[in-house]
Amino acid sequence: MVSTTVDLLKKELPVEEGSLVLSQDVKTGLVLVDVVNGFCTVGAGNLAPQQPDKQIYDMVEESVRLARLFCEKQWPVLAFLDSHHPDIPEPPYPPHCIAGTDESRLVPALQWLENEPNATLKCKDCIDGFLGSIEKDGSNLFVDWIKNNQIKAILVVGICTDICVLDFVCSTLSARNRRILTPLEDVIVYSRACATYDLPVHVAENINGTLAHPQDLMHHIGLYMAKARGARIVSEVSFAAM
Repeated sequence: MVSTTVDLLKKELPVEEGSLVLSQDVKTGLVLVDVVNGFCTVGAGNLAPQQPDKQIYDMVEESVRLARLFCEKQWPVLAFLDSHHPDIPEPPYPPHCIAGTDESRLVPALQWLENEPNATLKCKDCIDGFLGSIEKDGSNLFVDWIKNNQIKAILVVGICTDICVLDFVCSTLSARNRRILTPLEDVIVYSRACATYDLPVHVAENINGTLAHPQDLMHHIGLYMAKARGARIVSEVSFAAM
């Protein structure tokens, strides 16, 4: 039933996906959204997958590949890490990614970024990384990262396609349109390096107050909404020969 619904949705709400060839001609930054244990590592927490998940696994693999290539080329990388105070809930979600725990750390394959001078890591205590970048003095780390590196395009990857990724993309597009993020021009979402969680109807109906969240369906909706807001969606990313 779900696969039939997804096929129908893709027919009625198609998302045209292109390919992206990265080169030195356009200053591009990589944004990793919440590729942390609490969302990606099996059994790591309340919102982590409870069993191996191919979509999440593939997202992590592609994120690692891109992060290494960007750092090798000394292109800017920004990683958002979901990180919450234990006494400040984030409804409707159960406690997750508590600051100082392994849940809020990058997945093991990306933990080398913690000591990578080319990478900027930002702990955020809300869904939207743009809002989560606002500092106590009113400055915004993400805005400063764009301006200081003179970034013209960002490539966005991570989890969840329809939640943290989508909220960040929408806020970024609005800020770009208001000229808050000059010289940023393009916001690009790489579909194969994004993922979301799976909560089928038959499971959700036994959990009080929980909405069903079929993975493939919500992944597509996230991409569709991002494109509708003005993001470019690509399914292939390669690097031009230098």
